[in-house]
Amino acid sequence: MSARAFAFALSLALGALVGWLLESWPGATLGMAAGAAAWFAVDTLAASRVLRWLDAGQLRGAPAMGGVWGRAAARARRALAAREERAEDAERRLEAFLDAIRSSPNGVVLLDGRGCIEWFNQTAATHLGLDAQRDLQQQVVNLLRDPRFAAFYHAGNYNGEVVIDAPRSTPARPRRLALHVHPYGEGKRLLLSRDVTEVEQAERMRRDFVANVSHEIRTPLTVLSGFVETLQTLELPAAERERYLGMMAQQAERMQMLVADLLTLSRLEGSPPPGEGEWVAAQSLVAQCEQEARALATVQAKTLRLAFEAAPDMALSGAPGELQSALSNLVSNAVRYTPSGGTVQVRAASTPGGGAVLSVRDSGPGIPPEHLPRLTERFYRVDRSRSRESGGTGLGLAIVKHVVQRHGGELRIDSAPGQGSTFTIALPPARVRVQAQAGTTMRAG
Repeated sequence: MSARAFAFALSLALGALVGWLLESWPGATLGMAAGAAAWFAVDTLAASRVLRWLDAGQLRGAPAMGGVWGRAAARARRALAAREERAEDAERRLEAFLDAIRSSPNGVVLLDGRGCIEWFNQTAATHLGLDAQRDLQQQVVNLLRDPRFAAFYHAGNYNGEVVIDAPRSTPARPRRLALHVHPYGEGKRLLLSRDVTEVEQAERMRRDFVANVSHEIRTPLTVLSGFVETLQTLELPAAERERYLGMMAQQAERMQMLVADLLTLSRLEGSPPPGEGEWVAAQSLVAQCEQEARALATVQAKTLRLAFEAAPDMALSGAPGELQSALSNLVSNAVRYTPSGGTVQVRAASTPGGGAVLSVRDSGPGIPPEHLPRLTERFYRVDRSRSRESGGTGLGLAIVKHVVQRHGGELRIDSAPGQGSTFTIALPPARVRVQAQAGTTMRAG
């Protein structure tokens, strides 16, 4: 303030000096008054400039001047710059937080104190069927009408979670959601949604797997133990003993097949994908399957038309044993489930994109559409009694699926009741090498 007082005093002195030179003492008095007025005018002008700039609230356009008002403007400019920097930093943090919520795999819904939707991310929109234009400021319990959620929400005890069917869930494609509610702020709530469809399916498959393994092993063990007890306690004729021993051998073979398939699945799941350095001719795969199919049809005393197209001059890379096992499983299933007089067709061909398909088509009873999504589950059977009569373990298609996935391919299943079934293994171009396009012929028998 000393500089300000000095400037005021200097204005008075200059005014007095000018007045003295003009009219002696009366002039000096008027000069001092004029100097004071000039100082106040300049000071007021500077103050008004600073106040107008402060009223505008903009960092830009700060007045450049000296003196007290210049220093005040400089300090205000620094304060505004710091405030804007803090505001920009807060905005960046908020935007980063919102980006994290938007990209979250869980659905996030912000609810106000009345339970109305204030904001939600795209995952929540997908899970809960919400629309930003339609559902903001709507009561969440009016949009999610599942009684389990309504009871959970109104109870106010949010320590656990509630699992409901997703709004767009269908019997063919069921979807399940786990919902959490967390209070925050002043009466507000955070609703989180998580898709647990695959988790529940995996748990159900685990329970079914344990139950099915137990059942599949217990049944032959019960038969074996019964026959052993009979042979130990009764004197049987030689023919009867031979019949019992034959049935025991069948049950033992059935358990051996089951254990072998389980070990195969375990090996497939626990080993890395096969490389692309080993190649096997598609013709040899089809030829071996043809031999196995004819032998199986003879054992089952079936009269079938087995049609195997001559494969093109094409080689497939990967694990030859796995590829042979996958195709053999499909062919043996077709033979087992096709009644006498029916047809089984096997075809290997290259695709326009450079890949390959191995398809097995039968004229069997076909499969209802509701069973198709679960066919490759372990031990899943469309008709349990009929499947056991055919001699399968219930693991063949699970093995096929794992082999195909390990080779980067896809297993396609097309079937309808009364129209037979077609199982197709599609392999990518990286797994196929075609030397020439041979003419296609048909061998039937």
